[in-house]
Formats: sequence, C-alpha cells, structure tokens
Amino acid sequence: MKSREIPRKEEIHRHHSPSSAGEMGKDEVGRGMRILIAIQGYYGERMVENIQRHCPANWTVNHFTFPGGLPAIIDDADEFLPRELPAADLLISLGEHPGVAQMIPDMVKKSGARAVIAPADNRAWLPFGLARQIQKKLESMGIDMVHPVPFCTLTEKDSQNPYIQEFARHFGKPDVDIEFYKDDRHRVGKVTVKREAPCGSTRFVADHLVGVWFREATEQAGLLHHQSPCMATMVMDREFEDTLMHRAGNILKQTVQQSIKDAGLDRYSV
Repeated sequence: MKSREIPRKEEIHRHHSPSSAGEMGKDEVGRGMRILIAIQGYYGERMVENIQRHCPANWTVNHFTFPGGLPAIIDDADEFLPRELPAADLLISLGEHPGVAQMIPDMVKKSGARAVIAPADNRAWLPFGLARQIQKKLESMGIDMVHPVPFCTLTEKDSQNPYIQEFARHFGKPDVDIEFYKDDRHRVGKVTVKREAPCGSTRFVADHLVGVWFREATEQAGLLHHQSPCMATMVMDREFEDTLMHRAGNILKQTVQQSIKDAGLDRYSV
C-alpha cells in the first residue's frame, strides 16, 4: 500500500499487484484493470480492504477519501476533489452522502474512467432519482454506469462494459461451491468462493460453514451473514418491500442452497 499527500489534506491510497492480464481489450492486456474507489467512512474502507486483498494480482486498486459533512448540494466539486486523481478504467462510488455521488461525473473526468459502479447499500446515500440523473449525465459522456441495489446483486449480465464485467467476475452476487466430507456427506467439508460480496461477508460465511450439517447450512449462512456483519441498511426499502440487509442475506442463502442441491443433497437426504 502506498500513499502520497495531495492538496487540501486529502489522501489517495494506492495498492499495486503485478501479474497476469485480465480479460480486457487488447490495449489493456498486460497491465490489468485500474480501479479508483471513492469512499467516505468505514463502509467504504471495509470494501476497499477486501477488494485489495482478494482482487486479481494484475489489478491496481486506488481509493480516495472524501471528508464527512458535505453540503446537500455540491456547487463546485473542485472544493472537495484534488487537482488530479489516479488514472482509472473503473470508478466505484462508495460515499455515505449524496454529495459524493453528485461528484461522480467530475471524478470520471479527472481519472479518465470509462465505467462506473454506483451501488446503493443505503438509499439515503444514493437515492434512485439521483442515480438516474447521474446515469443520464454519464451516458451523454459515453460512460457506462450500473447501480446495483445492494452491491452484492451485481453480476456480469448487468452490463456489456468489459470493465464492469471484469469486476463482476470476482465481486458482486455471491457464488460458492460446497464439498462434503467423504466419510460423512451430512456435514460441510469445504466451501470454495467463486465470486464474493465486495464487503467480504461471503468468505466469513464460507469459513464458518465448515462442519455444519447440510440441513442447517442454509439458515446458518443467513445468521453468519448478519454476524459478519452485513453493510446494507436495515431500513425498509419500498421497491423490494424488505430491508436491503435481508435482501443481501437471502441472496447468500439462495446460493448456498443451490450449491447443496448441485452436490446431490436435498432436505430429504439421509
């Protein structure tokens, strides 16, 4: 991890990992994907830490931290942004205030990003109307944007943009493989994470499912998801008629249940 001081006492933190190329365009082969993540507090910090720890080795992951207490309306983004931002292919906005989202087009211009992921794990941080407004602005700039609600619903099918697809191959909607002890197919022996929630909860659940009786694994996954803890809000969401935390937990439970079925076990197995 490297960092350097920039104007206004903000910091840009950089994580570099050299290795093989990802599945990008021909001009990107050899250098991998460059990601800039805009954060504002613990919510974003936890996402950055997990993505840096488990991303492909040829990705470069930088993050920029906004201050708290932003005004409701951002009249001049230059008051809160540095003179320059690290070059990026993909911008991920994880602010905890609508003001951060309002500055997405400005961050795109400064970083050169060609795609944006702006999730909503809390609608108060990025209301639907504001997300649509930003998306239209980016479309006029030729920039693709997705708005997963919550972040852990993201899949490769959500966009045709190669940078969003590359990210979604590794982070987004949880996908796991479950193996069972050869001498006891009633208990979980190993859980392999194929794609994880950006916050890291999938790995937490996977580690703690080992040894659990298969009939209890699905419900146990839901309990562990809350203990990790989930970063989504517990406020009731009008679109889904449920909380985003429950929505995230149900997504994880469904992938665990599907993996159990794929292994040939069901609730009636002996």
